[in-house]
Amino acid sequence: MKKLIVRRPIAAMLVAMLVGAAIFGGITVVAQFLGRTSANQGQQSAQTLVSPRPSPSPSPVRSRTKEPKNTPHPSGETPNVVVPAPIAADCPAATVQANSAAELTTALGNAKPGDVISLGIGTFTGNFVAETSGTASKPIFLCGSSESVLDGADNSAGYVFHLSRASYWNLVGFSVTNGQKGIVADATVGSIIRNLQVYQIGDEAIHLRTFSTDNLVNHNIVHDTGLLKPKFGEGIYIGTAQKNWCALSNCEPDKSDRNTISDNTIYATTAESIDIKEGTTSGIVTGNVFDGSKIDPAGASAWMNVKGNDWIISNNTGVNSPKDGFQTHEILKGWGTRNVFRDNSATVNGSGFGYALTPVLANVVTCSNVALSAGQGKTNVRCSAN
Repeated sequence: MKKLIVRRPIAAMLVAMLVGAAIFGGITVVAQFLGRTSANQGQQSAQTLVSPRPSPSPSPVRSRTKEPKNTPHPSGETPNVVVPAPIAADCPAATVQANSAAELTTALGNAKPGDVISLGIGTFTGNFVAETSGTASKPIFLCGSSESVLDGADNSAGYVFHLSRASYWNLVGFSVTNGQKGIVADATVGSIIRNLQVYQIGDEAIHLRTFSTDNLVNHNIVHDTGLLKPKFGEGIYIGTAQKNWCALSNCEPDKSDRNTISDNTIYATTAESIDIKEGTTSGIVTGNVFDGSKIDPAGASAWMNVKGNDWIISNNTGVNSPKDGFQTHEILKGWGTRNVFRDNSATVNGSGFGYALTPVLANVVTCSNVALSAGQGKTNVRCSAN
């Protein structure tokens, strides 16, 4: 199979906007870059994400003198997508240097708004927790290179990195491996998870949950998940399943709303590349690349499973799925509706549809979507003009 090289003007526009914000400072506003279409009303509404961006800085944490290495698939196989080289870190000059796990733990415990924690090259073994918040104008940065590796040492237990009620953090550039979960964000607002490599994880790689809102998960490379329990091996997971609301969100819907998931490369996951749970609203998934070759059909049957409301899913590209490319589901009455799929490309190589809406509700698949090698065709509904 030919490798896919993805270039999309909308994904490029989003990156350009983020870089522009880093240069001029202040707060990046990503607004109305896609229209949301309602099947009932045919109206457009704006989707806005406000993410903190750093003030201008004369120099990054570290200049790179060699190309970062991507950790290969453990079987030695090459994914059927082009895995990009990490983009340059966009961190201000370091205020704190951490060269060991003990130094990192101390830095996290002492963190205050505006701090920039720089990770040295090497392995930091342990489970790390951030519990202090930055502010919109002074986020806290944790920055490193792909050779700065947070290693949980056990993919059967623990979170490698946990944002625990800690808002306005920027996690940039480093690697995360060997935990039951890679990165977990609980009650996190306005944070950025960017340019990380998250791999060799027992369950899911990146999880935003318990009312985590207005966050950006961008330009990460995620692979080799589900090593403990394949059915829990999602790449990126938003929200909480209804059956766990009483354990995690006071028996209420987990309103992890208005999060943006963009330009990530996700492969060798045993469950969905991206799983969006009931209870979540008004997020964006755009410019991502999926290879579902390792999805375990016992636990998942598509790259994306959308169970929330009012999500925009655009300009994503996927190859190889056991059944469908993209799916919606109604797990709980009132959820799994008004989601819009636009300008996606699905080379399924599976038995189902490119885009399967089950049930249809007020979800929309526009005619701009592409589906190839889908056993049942493009979609189970009539496509919409816009």
